[in-house]
Amino acid sequence: MKKFILSVLALLPLTAFADASPQETKFNLNVRRIGFDWSNTSIGNAGEYQDSSVAALKATNQENLKGVFDVALEYGFERFKWDNSVFMEYGKQTLKPYGGEKTVDESADKILLSTDLAYAWLDFEAFKLGPIVRAQYETEFAGDPRRKIIRPNAGFALFDNDIIKSLYIVGVYEYDLTYENEKVNKSAAEAGWRLEYGIREGVKFSSDGYYRKYLSYSEYVDEDLRYDFVANVRLDTNLWGDFTFGPYVQYRQIHSRWAEHKGSNTSVGVSFSYIHNFDLMSKAKDKAE
Repeated sequence: MKKFILSVLALLPLTAFADASPQETKFNLNVRRIGFDWSNTSIGNAGEYQDSSVAALKATNQENLKGVFDVALEYGFERFKWDNSVFMEYGKQTLKPYGGEKTVDESADKILLSTDLAYAWLDFEAFKLGPIVRAQYETEFAGDPRRKIIRPNAGFALFDNDIIKSLYIVGVYEYDLTYENEKVNKSAAEAGWRLEYGIREGVKFSSDGYYRKYLSYSEYVDEDLRYDFVANVRLDTNLWGDFTFGPYVQYRQIHSRWAEHKGSNTSVGVSFSYIHNFDLMSKAKDKAE
């Protein structure tokens, strides 16, 4: 897998000799989403219904709040596309059982820094297709142990379609520094997507996610994953300007090396977001004029 990544890295500069027609330079600050996800379950008079056969009446009061920051600086020149993105999310779930003490759990905790360079080897009117190289650093705000992963990868992607913003398959090489005494080098294959579809004016469907299958490890660590699957689906409706409101579903499934069964996390709720794509190139031209 490491040889595959190096091969794609070596291939990318050679594409400069391909028949490339100049294209308009683009420079955007894409605020994919800054917002909050919220869900709440409140049980009335739970003490009187603890022996009821209706489970919903004796459930636990629970509240889930998550903040999300997803912003990318996108630069397009000739047939190249260079994106630098920051994704951060942090959420807590508060449980208040009848007759018991309140407990608070982290339901989400992730920081992902990423830089992607793609080349449009084939440039059609509807989409572009070509090699992509990427470097990522993943960590957490308050994990215990706190994840620290350096993740270079390379492969091929379809991008810049009106609906398919990115559809890729890459080889991954991970340097996992999470456990100080058990630093592990891993290889994996990953496929992922980012989709956006305008259902009508002011209403947009979007989805993103990935499936990462691990292929080799430099040593055995129980907590390492066999695979990691994440899928997000959202429906954003404009409330006012670039502020949106809508339902969302988030699903994650993993299977660690030591566990007999897979683990999963499903979140369903509503979100309030700010979404806007700033055309920095046009603003710079207007300012110059």
